[in-house]
Amino acid sequence: MDLWKFYHITHRHHHICNPTSEQKLTEICGLLGLEAGARVLDMGCGKGELLIRLAECYGITGVGVDLSPYAVRDARRRHRERIPDSTLKFVCQDGRTFRPDEPTYFDLSMCVGASWIWNGHRGTLLALAAMTKPEGFILVGEPFWMEEPPPQYLATEGMQRGDVGTHHDNVRTGEKEGLTFLYSAVSSPDDWDRYEGLQWYAAAEYARRHPDDPDLTPLMARIRRSRDAYLRWGRDCLGWALYLFRRP
Repeated sequence: MDLWKFYHITHRHHHICNPTSEQKLTEICGLLGLEAGARVLDMGCGKGELLIRLAECYGITGVGVDLSPYAVRDARRRHRERIPDSTLKFVCQDGRTFRPDEPTYFDLSMCVGASWIWNGHRGTLLALAAMTKPEGFILVGEPFWMEEPPPQYLATEGMQRGDVGTHHDNVRTGEKEGLTFLYSAVSSPDDWDRYEGLQWYAAAEYARRHPDDPDLTPLMARIRRSRDAYLRWGRDCLGWALYLFRRP
């Protein structure tokens, strides 16, 4: 089935489309202390929650980029409903093709949970740094291994061990590229359970209401496989954190 339809269905009850809690997101927003009119980029912006929240807090201007037409539609709707007078733009575009109006343009560049755009954590940090002003912030969201992943988990999820680093690796990667590490907000098992559990709930709800959808069989098969992998292995071995850096 269409990948973006799958995520649209399974993330119906999420406004933060990753395992970050409200408390941790609020904390990160508070630490940024942006000036009114600061320019912010959010790559893989999802439903636009982080960008909209920063506009509510600081009066920033910003661009959100996402490849999902469903997510961009939701982001635009949320923007109209919550802070319509803010200067935010949401575009449906492959992040790899996005170019700012001028080099080193943004006061804050973000990519939370979409580092596949640049083939991983290091590539993401390099791409964001190239679009960020000196003394600007870079915020990324990345998984990390809490313990060695079982081969069965990697096989089920279609992953390689090297696709994800440790928590320390994620910090050191930024430092090796000349960034200053400032802070990390690590998700708890409760944060993960809520993120995963709401997907299972949304899928079951959709199946009950749309029994004739031809995509229902692959949808539920994928959900069952993912749920089993999370409960058997993923909950113990895979972590998640927001990492805040500054470009010197």
